[in-house]
Amino acid sequence: MDNYTDERDHLLLENDRYTFFVLGKVMGGDCELLLSDHEKLIICFTCKPYPVWVWTPDEISSKEKARAYQTVKENGLLDSHNTFNLKYELAEYFLKRAKEDGYKLSLITNMFAYDCPEPRKPEIKAEGRMHQCVEEDLDELVRFLDLFHKEIGIDKKDISGYYEDARMHIDSGNMYFWQDANGNNVASCKYGPSGEMAAINLVYTRPEYRRKHYAENLVYEVTKMAKEEGYLPMLYTDADYAASNACYEKIGYVLRGKLCTIG
Repeated sequence: MDNYTDERDHLLLENDRYTFFVLGKVMGGDCELLLSDHEKLIICFTCKPYPVWVWTPDEISSKEKARAYQTVKENGLLDSHNTFNLKYELAEYFLKRAKEDGYKLSLITNMFAYDCPEPRKPEIKAEGRMHQCVEEDLDELVRFLDLFHKEIGIDKKDISGYYEDARMHIDSGNMYFWQDANGNNVASCKYGPSGEMAAINLVYTRPEYRRKHYAENLVYEVTKMAKEEGYLPMLYTDADYAASNACYEKIGYVLRGKLCTIG
């Protein structure tokens, strides 16, 4: 296993460019661990609190599954309360072997990967408007990040970490709130370009303002903006959250892939 990736690895990910979009984006950056055989296995771990990405091709052999598991184990990742993003077939093997070895792994999230070739305007127009986050919104954005990560239960940081992220999001110019008719910031969304695609994320509506189509309208506006700038918008969703997935599908998102998080 080499501790670097190159063009061979990006070619391997081409068939999984939706489900492993984040892996393709981060494996060229700073990572605590980066391993690849450039053929059947890529393991990428940036740092905590982020997940370990484990890529393998479809329909791998038992021997290849065992090799992936053993590589993760030998690098101490099973001992550190990490989470893992991987395909279902490999996840089932990890769960079985971890139990045999005395590790407590379980399924955390089923994930769908969508793209949006043609955004569709929401049937119901929400009151209010989209607002681009600026420096004056820093404290408010930190509160949104804290609430968002507490609700989804992953990638949680302390407040100083959220301030660092919030400043980065504001500086990107791609972070937005939806403001209701009274000027309250009720929902959030951002997009992050990478190559030909743009990941839509940080989609969150404050609980007291839900079921009023704020997020649906905000995601549509941000998706349309990314599309107009020449990117193919994509996003990950919780596969078990039917209402949210239906919302995305209404505005043009198409299911392209599936993976899961275990930990």
